[in-house]
Amino acid sequence: MKKKWIWIAFLAPIGIALFIAIGGELVKLLWNWLLPPLFGWRLITFWQALALLVLCRILFGGLGGHGGRGHMRGRMKERMAERMGERMRERWEHMTPEEREKFRQGLRGCLDSVAPPPDSKPTT
Repeated sequence: MKKKWIWIAFLAPIGIALFIAIGGELVKLLWNWLLPPLFGWRLITFWQALALLVLCRILFGGLGGHGGRGHMRGRMKERMAERMGERMRERWEHMTPEEREKFRQGLRGCLDSVAPPPDSKPTT
């Protein structure tokens, strides 16, 4: 088990450096291939391409490899939905049966304005 971790610790920095080098070179090649002929812009160097890649990462948050739920916004939405659900359950428990029925009727009124589900047949 320890040998596995030693190999990972040894290969991880090499893999990260290789990933950064390939990413920078790819951005440089794409920029220099597309933008000068299309818009007449200058060619860029590897370091400028790497800086552009970092800038895009900062501005757009891509290339993180986090996926939907692991991303900051996804986690924030998930926590917010969880808190809203807890608050709604709490309110529901404190409602009288009359208040619950009134809430259900109000909810039905809101849902009536929404389009019917696809499996229901329109009444004409």
